[in-house]
Parts: sequence; structure tokens; C-alpha cells
Amino acid sequence: MTGNTLGRLFRVTNWGVSHGKAIGVVIDGCPPLVELSERDIQQDLERRAPGQSEVTTERKEPDAVEILSGVFEGKTTGTPISLVIFNKDQKSKDYTKMAQVFRPSHADFTYQAKYGIRDLAGGGRSSARMTAGNVAAGALARKILKERFGVEIVAFTRSVKDLVADVDVEKVNREDVESNAVRCPDAKVAKKMQALIEDAKKAGDSVGGVIECVVRNVPIGLGEPIFDKLEADLAKAMLAINATKGFEIGSGFEGTRMFGSEHNDAFVKQGKAIKTATNHSGGVQGGISNGMPLVFRVAFKPTSTIAKQQQTVTTEGKEATLAASGRHDPCVLPRAVPIVEAMAALVLCDHALRHAAQCGGKP
Repeated sequence: MTGNTLGRLFRVTNWGVSHGKAIGVVIDGCPPLVELSERDIQQDLERRAPGQSEVTTERKEPDAVEILSGVFEGKTTGTPISLVIFNKDQKSKDYTKMAQVFRPSHADFTYQAKYGIRDLAGGGRSSARMTAGNVAAGALARKILKERFGVEIVAFTRSVKDLVADVDVEKVNREDVESNAVRCPDAKVAKKMQALIEDAKKAGDSVGGVIECVVRNVPIGLGEPIFDKLEADLAKAMLAINATKGFEIGSGFEGTRMFGSEHNDAFVKQGKAIKTATNHSGGVQGGISNGMPLVFRVAFKPTSTIAKQQQTVTTEGKEATLAASGRHDPCVLPRAVPIVEAMAALVLCDHALRHAAQCGGKP
């Protein structure tokens, strides 16, 4: 199966299945002498882990990461880094009755049609559990970006269904995001979001929403012309996350309602630096970072696997109904916040290393 690797210089290959013995990643291209311990990675994994609250899946996984290679005496060696996370709480029997039917809007049908076989337990390779490895790799990428470039990445839940938070993206911080189970820094709206998610769960249903992310202190010059534009690679990484249905950067679709004279970001001088008076571009112009904060949003659909009865067909093409069992997130957004941050870190770390290799600068 292809499509398991992300990045050019900082390359991450994801492996494993939801209910297999283990999942993990191999990171190739990490610079040597980066101080790295399992605890550095574990912090982000715990933010993504299942079983955190009433608004997440009940599956209990410690997601304890182990470093198998690429680190010696607490520092990266420049050789491939292998990270493994052993699965502990698989309940494959939950999927027995789904063996002969396709779950609506899930990957069951497309995987079966493409490969002629599919892993029934937890969706196998199509499961959102695969994102744990990406978050582990993203923790290392974030560490490199922070220590060598001062980059800060903060994502948060902007909306759940029709509830929209009032958040100043320029001032949002990790502490406020982590102050509640929904990971929404608007405390009043967060309570309403949590109630909405819990109601959907009780009804055997699910809800979606939007995650917004801001990346501060981004070096100027990240991104390549034409096919490897920074926003293009960010879009690919974000849309590779399970349940995503949309990506926009800067003004996004709202920019279509503006005149050019309103949308253009005027240049201003701030000391020795050149900045822009506004940031409708979202920190990227011509596919290359301009030094302003990166601001983008990712749309997540409602979770596909729900307990409500739905119309479907069997693997033999006969009409059927399905009320799915098992443990599933009624809303993926709270756990997707650290995933969005991790994927952003992977893209930015790769582009930072590419920029340094081509144009000089910090390696």
C-alpha cells in the first residue's frame, strides 16, 4: 500500500492497524544532536489519547511510546528514529456484526472496492487511531521548530455544529485551550459545546465542527514554488487527517466577498522588519511564508460510526440497516486539536530543513 509517507527531508512513515499488536512511525531525516526522550513525545500523545472525558471514545489506551532506534544517550543520531505504541484495549468483537455490511460514510466500502479485502476490526488502516503515530512524530518536529526557530503552534476548537466560539486568534494560548474538555478557549461557548456533544452521544448520534490553528514566529521563506507551496502541503497534511472535509487559510472563503483593495495586505516597516498591516493571506504569499502568523482552519465532519439505525447494504449488495456498536467519539474535535498541531509541525519542520539546505540558515 502506498501513501504512507509524508515529507521530503523530514520524512515520516506511518504503520500499523487499529486493533493490531502495535502502531507507530519511522522518522528519517531528523538532524542529529536533538535532545529527545520518550517523555518529550508522551505529553502530546496524552492530549490525543482516547478515554479523556465524556465527549470522547471510551476506549482506554495509555498510548505509551517507546523509542526503538535513532537516539543514543538522550540525543538523536541522525539515523532513522523508530517509535512504537502498543495497543492495549482492543475489542475486535465489537465489529463482528459489521463484517457483512458497510458503515455509511465510512471507509468500509471504498477499501473493499479498492483492495478486495478490509480489516474489519476498528477500521484497520482507515482508523483515526493511526493518527497517534503522527502525533508522536509531530512532537519531535515541534521540538525542533521551537528550539531552533522559536515557532509556536496553537490549535483550538473554533466551532461545533452551529456553535461558534469568540476567540482572538492573535492572543489564544495553550493554557486557555486546555482549560476544558472541548479544547475551546471561549469558556461560555465551550460549556454549550460540551452539552451539545453529550446530547448527541446519548441520542446515538455525532457532530462535527471546525478547528483553527495559529503558528507564530514562522521564519520567512518556507515553501516552494508551484506544487510544494506551503499552504498546499499544509492542506494535504490536514486533509489526510481522518474525518476532515475542508481546509482554508487566512481569509479563506470569506475573502471571496471582499474587493482586492480590502483584501490586500499592505506592507509596513516595524523597526528593521517588514510586516503586513493585516493578515488576510494567513502568513503565506506566493506559496512562501512571509513572517506573519500562519492562520488556517480545518473542517471535520460528524463521526461516521453512530449508534442510530441507518440504511446501508451488505457486502453482497442487499439492502440492510445498521446500528453500529463499539466505542466511538461523538465528536472528533477535542482529540483532533493536537493532531492538527502535529501535522502542522511535520510540514513546517520539513520545509524549514529544506529551506536551510537550499538557502542557508539554521539547520
